[in-house]
Amino acid sequence: MPRLPARWLLPALPLAFLALLLVAPVVRLLAEGLGAGAWSGGEPLRWLDVWQDGYLRWRVLWSLAQAAITCALALVLGLPVAWVLARLEFPGRALVLRLLMLPFVVPTLVAALGVLALWGPRGLLGAPLAGAGIELVDTPWLLLYGNLFFNLCVVVRAGVDALEQVNAPRVAAARTLGATPWRAFWRVEWPAIAPWLASALCLVFLYCFAGFGLALILGGQRYATVEVEIYTLVAHELALGQAGVLAVWMLLLTGAVALAYAWLEKRLAAPGRVSPVLRQRPRSGAQWVAVAAALAVLFVVCAAPLLAIVWRAAQALLDGQGTAVLLEADTRAALWNTLRFTAMALTLATALGLTHALAVRALDAASLQRQASEARGALALAWRAAAFLPFVVSPVTVAFGLLLLYPDWTASLALLVAAYALLAYPFVAKSLTAALDSLPASYAQAAATLGARPWRVLWRVTLPLVAPALRRGMAFATATALGEFAVTLFLSRPEWTTLTTLIYQHLGRPGAANLDAALVLACVLMGLALIAFTLIEGPAQKDNDAHA
Repeated sequence: MPRLPARWLLPALPLAFLALLLVAPVVRLLAEGLGAGAWSGGEPLRWLDVWQDGYLRWRVLWSLAQAAITCALALVLGLPVAWVLARLEFPGRALVLRLLMLPFVVPTLVAALGVLALWGPRGLLGAPLAGAGIELVDTPWLLLYGNLFFNLCVVVRAGVDALEQVNAPRVAAARTLGATPWRAFWRVEWPAIAPWLASALCLVFLYCFAGFGLALILGGQRYATVEVEIYTLVAHELALGQAGVLAVWMLLLTGAVALAYAWLEKRLAAPGRVSPVLRQRPRSGAQWVAVAAALAVLFVVCAAPLLAIVWRAAQALLDGQGTAVLLEADTRAALWNTLRFTAMALTLATALGLTHALAVRALDAASLQRQASEARGALALAWRAAAFLPFVVSPVTVAFGLLLLYPDWTASLALLVAAYALLAYPFVAKSLTAALDSLPASYAQAAATLGARPWRVLWRVTLPLVAPALRRGMAFATATALGEFAVTLFLSRPEWTTLTTLIYQHLGRPGAANLDAALVLACVLMGLALIAFTLIEGPAQKDNDAHA
């Protein structure tokens, strides 16, 4: 029998996985929402009830508002920091650029506890403020600060990359014609970097709008987002129809932002050969002040919450109040569950990411053939974009859809690990696809000419060349699985408690001892994530290759 081409077999595994774990649950969720409760046997709901109910309308509008406010704050703070990092050369700059990925490694729940350890009622800065009569709990500021912790680095990294694409001769010509540095920035540099920043801000909006862990811990009763409301409706009120309507609106809104992001990314075509503006050492006091201010912003927003966790956890251990939690059987069981779920999810995510990236390369090669049709080229482009689907759908929406579609499997280990892998594998696929795109085809062709079979070419030539990118993608996938929280709340059994859910359980109990226990466990989880990321990624890469 004639064999199917390998390029059509490669996408089979990730395609089936996406269909069963993402597309089908989303369709089922749409049916729940558009069916207005008929599927769950509830009272008929009108699809516009979300906007007619004052409480639900506030939840949606606040979710949009906090995401938009975070975008504005990230731009105002991040653009000056990016300019300093892109234009000035100072000791420690390379280390600062590498540390910009740190917020992406830290689990969401750890970041939320870091905010509380710093600004909460018993926090390092929150306690003096509380003593002065300034309470930050049950205000929007804690959530906005937590959003900035995760997303400021996205804008800074995008700004640095964009400023490095500005053509130096254009800036020099503007200065020669009498433009001040400020006018040269607005008339020459800003038009060039604006699309990059707009693309980054779309991602920031998506992260904040669809965020769950931060909003659950820091939002409180009044400032929780739609994702928290969906979880509450499902887990505590069993109002599946109403939750489905909310989830449909979330899908529509996030889909619109994702389309805007895709349109912006399409405009960011690969630039031609540019002469970047050379970095200079700070020469004046004002420039050194700018460097100090940029580092201060990064410290206050990104580093201070993590240091506050370490400090508070150390205090709890020294006082003896936090030591007991490390010796409890529940902690050992949660640590074991976290490690084994992560290992299983990483194995599956690596296989999915590898086959997805290889399928992209095979389909791209097929679309470049002489007789290739436009449909084949569109198929290659669509498959390349399919890796981003798990980023568009929030973890709460994924978990809710799986709960509705596979009710008999919701307490199964296979479904839980598969959901972990679904959220983690895009990091592997994205990193490997970028590496394969930059890999010269002549290497594989030379090996094939010498008689190597395709699998031997893959094993002996391709994989060793893309190994750094594979390790980088696996490192981010590991960090994602270690800190996964929303899926675990929906699909896990009580005996499958992980470190994230154990932290949440301690936070839900009254008393200072439980808060100390949560902080100690958060410090353990943060250390575990950093160790796993460092071991998998390996030694530092070059500056221009250090970010995923």
